[in-house]
Amino acid sequence: MKRLENKVAIITGAAQGIGFYAARTFAEHGARVVLADFDVEKGEESVKALREDGYECTFFKVDVSDRTSVDALVKETVDTYGTVDILINNAGITRDAMLKKMSVEQFQQVLDVNLTGVFHCTQAVLPVMVGQGKGKIISTSSVSGVYGNVGQTNYAAAKAGIVGMTKTWAKELGRKGINVNAVVPGFTETSMVESVPDHVIDQLKGQIPLARLGNPQDIANAYLFLASDEASYVNGHALHVDGGIVM
Repeated sequence: MKRLENKVAIITGAAQGIGFYAARTFAEHGARVVLADFDVEKGEESVKALREDGYECTFFKVDVSDRTSVDALVKETVDTYGTVDILINNAGITRDAMLKKMSVEQFQQVLDVNLTGVFHCTQAVLPVMVGQGKGKIISTSSVSGVYGNVGQTNYAAAKAGIVGMTKTWAKELGRKGINVNAVVPGFTETSMVESVPDHVIDQLKGQIPLARLGNPQDIANAYLFLASDEASYVNGHALHVDGGIVM
């Protein structure tokens, strides 16, 4: 069963990692997918790989921290596919540093992409979704935004803010037929954790009841559920996909 047959989905940060897994999963379930990312080379490679497997998708370069760029993304999507049914706010960056050493620029860069970018993308798709009386908006938070993480003042602040915005938008938009939810990944095997020393990874695994890191497909599956009709009565929820590290 294809759970997203003929749906149109925008996925930000889709050139690699969790975003790419989500794009492939959505395409497998019948969606027409716009892979939106700042990295043109990787984005075009990802679209080529999906098209070679017979999936309908396109790449669009976007800087989610720039509203003009985001508006162009939404316009291009509507011009190409006629609508936007699903928005996955997945784009994110890290600029880690201890509080004493974190620069204002490092702090602001992460908030611009990880938090303000979610605001830009969500607000930009609203006219389309409100006009059709339905839509699914799913944003990516993190366990770092729930219990904090050393060296991630900026990242934790942004990810905590996403949960707050999600709950607010769920109350504002539910009556308009729009479901707004968040996914809260735990420590996941992506490029963001590649530089973490093995002994630290082992310590992390020791804190996780399932005794492993997540993989990108785990998160993509959560996106798929929340984007599908099966989650039509789920609204304002922050779905933890973290192996049980937060209870």
